[in-house]
Amino acid sequence: MSSSPSPHSRPPGVIDCDIRGQLCPSTLLSALREVNTRKNELRGGAITLCLRTDNREATLTIPEALQNMGYTVAVDTEGAHYRITVSARSRRC
Repeated sequence: MSSSPSPHSRPPGVIDCDIRGQLCPSTLLSALREVNTRKNELRGGAITLCLRTDNREATLTIPEALQNMGYTVAVDTEGAHYRITVSARSRRC
């Protein structure tokens, strides 16, 4: 699993994590590890986590788990893989 900066230009505060090639439950466990490692920065809104996977099942299991933990999650298709974006849940008045 790689969490190094992407060669593509990314805005500051966006962390790329490539979990392509992994099968469930490994994709879910890797995503949970990344989120828990960066939970203070995520919850504070300092970073957004961008997970890349080629496992379609992960597009269901990861968002469900992370939404249950209180995060905002979006899933997008990017060519032959998926991008799962994780950020702090916006607070409402």
